[in-house]
Amino acid sequence: MDSSPLNSAELQHFLDQEKKKAMLNEMVAKLTNVCWDKCITGTPGSKFSSGESSCLSNCAQRYMDMSLIIMKSFQSMH
Repeated sequence: MDSSPLNSAELQHFLDQEKKKAMLNEMVAKLTNVCWDKCITGTPGSKFSSGESSCLSNCAQRYMDMSLIIMKSFQSMH
């Protein structure tokens, strides 16, 4: 038996941190899919065109802004 078991507060903190990591990973995956589909029109070469780079940057910024607004909205409900 482990001599230093996690207490419920430590366990809850660990689970909260893991949940946040999972949410972040999911957001990055969605962001990548959405912005890639929107901005990359053909088969990419060794680098993005200036239009693709600009589109990706703008798409990512808008996606992050909306995600923050949505998260704040949910937090205010609790």
